[in-house]
Amino acid sequence: MSSEREDLVAELLHRSRVLSTETVMFHTAIAEQSGLSAVESKVTEYLARLGPLTPKELAGYAGLAPASVTALVDRLERKGIVNRMPHPDDRRKVLVGISPANIERAAPLWDYTVAAMKALAAGYSDEQLQTVIGFLDQAAAITHESTVRLTHRSAE
Repeated sequence: MSSEREDLVAELLHRSRVLSTETVMFHTAIAEQSGLSAVESKVTEYLARLGPLTPKELAGYAGLAPASVTALVDRLERKGIVNRMPHPDDRRKVLVGISPANIERAAPLWDYTVAAMKALAAGYSDEQLQTVIGFLDQAAAITHESTVRLTHRSAE
């Protein structure tokens, strides 16, 4: 690998760390504004993005023990953030979904970020955006796999 390429990769890793830190701090602020812990906020994000999930599915995405997810869902339900509902295909299972009222309460917290990101995207071509999207998808998959590896190791 050339020295210039190594420098570019090092800068990419550095900028990724900066983005990661700023993202964590933003989500911490969102959680605090919503009266949630960071984990509660991120579990809520999984539900908002993926739709209703079983507690087992939620545990798998979040890398949490099933008992921890049960307690977490109980707390979120008491706060009016999520609702439990019967699973449409299996009466023995329950789905956890975001309360519609919570979506309305949380949406304004994202207004500036969404508008600013749309404005930022306007400066890029469709091809550039496709490249960025591909990179972010792969980076998210690597980060998720890293979380799975860490949580499975710590559980052993």
